[in-house]
Amino acid sequence: MPLLPAARSRVRPVSALSTLPRQLASALWLVAVVAVTMALACPLQAADGPDVVPEVEGPADVILHGGKVVTVDEKFTIAEAVALKGDRILAVGTTAELQQHKGDGTKLIDLEGRTVLPGLIDSHVHSTGASMYEFDHPVPDMQTIGDVLAYIRGRVEASEDGDWIVISQVFITRLRDRRFPNRRELDSVAPKNPVVFRTGPDAALNSLALKESGIDRDFKMPEGSKGYIERDPKTGEPNGILRSCGGLIKYGRRPQKKSTTEDRVERLRLLFADYNKVGLTSVADRAAGDGGIALYQALKDENQLTCRVYLYYSIGAGGSLESIEERVKKATSNPLHQYSNQLWLRGVKIFLDGGMLTGSAYMKKPWGVSSIYSITDPEYRGLLYVEPEKLANICHLVLSNGLQMTAHSVGDGAVETLARAYEQVNRELPVRPLRPCITHCNFMSEDAIALMKKLGIVADLQPAWLFLDGSTLQKQFGTERLTYFQPYRTLFDEGVVVGGGSDHMQKIGGVRSINPYNPFLGMWTTLTRQPRWTDDPLHPEQRISREQAIRLYTINNAWLTFEEKQKGSLEPGKLADLVVLQQDILTCPVDEVKDIQVHETWLGGKVVYSAGESP
Repeated sequence: MPLLPAARSRVRPVSALSTLPRQLASALWLVAVVAVTMALACPLQAADGPDVVPEVEGPADVILHGGKVVTVDEKFTIAEAVALKGDRILAVGTTAELQQHKGDGTKLIDLEGRTVLPGLIDSHVHSTGASMYEFDHPVPDMQTIGDVLAYIRGRVEASEDGDWIVISQVFITRLRDRRFPNRRELDSVAPKNPVVFRTGPDAALNSLALKESGIDRDFKMPEGSKGYIERDPKTGEPNGILRSCGGLIKYGRRPQKKSTTEDRVERLRLLFADYNKVGLTSVADRAAGDGGIALYQALKDENQLTCRVYLYYSIGAGGSLESIEERVKKATSNPLHQYSNQLWLRGVKIFLDGGMLTGSAYMKKPWGVSSIYSITDPEYRGLLYVEPEKLANICHLVLSNGLQMTAHSVGDGAVETLARAYEQVNRELPVRPLRPCITHCNFMSEDAIALMKKLGIVADLQPAWLFLDGSTLQKQFGTERLTYFQPYRTLFDEGVVVGGGSDHMQKIGGVRSINPYNPFLGMWTTLTRQPRWTDDPLHPEQRISREQAIRLYTINNAWLTFEEKQKGSLEPGKLADLVVLQQDILTCPVDEVKDIQVHETWLGGKVVYSAGESP
């Protein structure tokens, strides 16, 4: 009998009801569903919960008027002015209508015809790590294998023999060579230093790194490992490519500048200031650890948190269900699990498959032998880290504890596996109110989209990947196999709620970052579907309108985090988060959308970025 989590261990098969007589099971199922729904609803209905929209009264503190205010309400209404009171929106309408809200102390700001959007939201960042990426030294942009080798050569010169040289997240899909640097090339520039070229879950190692890690022709993968070592098909020697088995690498000395907590907090503050510069007022951290959460809390305590943060707690899915349950308990007992519009721990994330940028995403059909990804096995389909039955139990455990579930799922095989796990949970616990999520969701299918529509599954996608990686993906898979690659038009038509994000991992800078977090580049990508280095768009039938592109980064992302009544549109009672643009996103030539500049960014009724002023 599947009792509530508080009454019995949460670690059990989701099919437990099947052992009961049908009538008794049905009755108990109904009782359990009602109880779970009430238990899950209570925290969200608290006085300061996301469903409570305060009434805002009195004269306005600020009235911004004489512009084009894009409300992103249900009708996508365009207004002229918006009035703010405290941290909330008081009224929206014409300039004349809002005069009634003017008081003796009201500040009037002439927009001079500028366009205003709701504060923009990024559904997927890793801010605490990204902000520290260049703390030790600047890392140049690398577009070729030659650039990679030149960087390694420079690090060798700055290091001693035996020091480990590590490069992170220079994706092979973004190198013009479209391949990993090979073992011989890495040896040529670093014969006396172990080198690791890390990209997502996969890596390329030179001979010395392989040797010091004990990986040779006779090496056997540990029992139960999901990883994969690429080998020369003739000799059996490792060619240096390790897929999803970074734990095998036995890193040695890596001299680098040590950071203090104060350094990490300051770097995070600087990154958030740059988020504000491109119009971001909210972000979702999709792999938050305890240390990173402490940094967000420090900024909040210092009143320096200039982006609202929604947290997905990171959980390793490789352990036992009991250990995963302990991690879930740690999330639900954290004070940040109580709603706050500044910092809220509401989700959980695991990793289900590898990556498309590195050649390990779990696909329904084989990847195919590939010089791009160094794949030699014609039957290789990528890597699935969690078996379906265990996955369903993890999903049930997370959702039944009032947390939003998501999993890194890139390949169409992984996307369908996760959707079917949610379907299995739904037989006992209705999942639609819980908004289970799929993270990345790049390669999709008709079946997956149908399940998402049926169950209310949401997703966060990274449009800029289509721009940056589409050319390489076309070369690998061909155009037909990419029919449902980031199918925005189909998703909107089917009513599946998806949000736009970046998966920002390294560097500060809206476009120079890995991955770029400038939301206007993301919007432009959904409008054009134009991969770089190509002449033709990728499945132009999946383009969306400017209204829909804006919704991706506003109200849709608010829905993904259960906050559509608090933000995501400019409506009375909602948070006064807004962005004033230098250009009109609704009328400018489409190719100028990616270059739109922000004039001002407001968070809770206060300016957190103004063009021409340093952060």
